Amino acid sequence: MKGETENQTASAPPSQKKGFSGLHVFGIVLLTIVATIGVGYWWLSHYVFPENFEPVTLNASEQDSLNNKLDTLGINTQDGGSGGPLKPEPYSEEGASREVRFSERELNGMLANNTDLAQRLAVDLSDNLLSALLLVPLEEDFPVLGGRTLRVNAGVELSFADGRPLVKLTGVSLMGVPIPNAWLGNLKNVDLVNEFGANPGFWQSFAAGVDYIHVEDGQLLVRLKE
Repeated sequence: MKGETENQTASAPPSQKKGFSGLHVFGIVLLTIVATIGVGYWWLSHYVFPENFEPVTLNASEQDSLNNKLDTLGINTQDGGSGGPLKPEPYSEEGASREVRFSERELNGMLANNTDLAQRLAVDLSDNLLSALLLVPLEEDFPVLGGRTLRVNAGVELSFADGRPLVKLTGVSLMGVPIPNAWLGNLKNVDLVNEFGANPGFWQSFAAGVDYIHVEDGQLLVRLKE
């Protein structure tokens, strides 16, 4: 009996080790190379050699709405002036609106009127967040990145709580890399109004003059105090 068991053990074929074949290894290496090239190309085209933004063009209805808002704020939107001498009139705040409301397209449309910023600055409005994307061309003699275009992305939280505006820097990124908080003066996610509003200056005056502020997807609303 013992001999039969030994014979069966001796005659059993050796177990084959399972693993990747040479073809499998070649396929994995090839896929890794292709993925690396694709990611590298995307990163270079998106951050190192970014294309200029396409300016927002408002349609006739949107432009009329924006012009009316700017006229209300005292900004002349007529080319070449009003076409006649100004007429004196007594100052009055009766019936004046204290709300300033702009859409994301209107903000970017106003930027499009500035030839220097039209293709280099874009604003995004989402819930309680204002984001800005800026392309900064560098001089040819700039170290390492001379002649390149620097892509800067920043976000600011805007909301209203406890009877005052809340303004927080959510972060700044250069070429897709977030800047450390220490390099931003440790101001990331700090309520700037609460931090600096106690002392006379811009933030105290800003908070004192804002009755309400709200940012949502594609819309910005600011209501001023009397």
